[in-house]
Amino acid sequence: MSQIIFPTYRKYKNNKNFFKIINENEFEEISFIGSKVIVTNHLAKILPDRNLITDLLHDIGNTSELSTKEEYESYLNK
Repeated sequence: MSQIIFPTYRKYKNNKNFFKIINENEFEEISFIGSKVIVTNHLAKILPDRNLITDLLHDIGNTSELSTKEEYESYLNK
């Protein structure tokens, strides 16, 4: 199993949510609600949040894919 280097970037395949995974317990999410861009910081204190991070890192459920720092940051400036 390969070592994951943090931060790492993922996105949902529908391009509506982008994630910057800072470590195994913390991530930042960009969501699009209408024309608004919402940035939320998450600290995984409960199991569902930790499971979400694991799912994103290992593409469980085939709903996410790799993204890049450049793609992620391009949405921060909108």
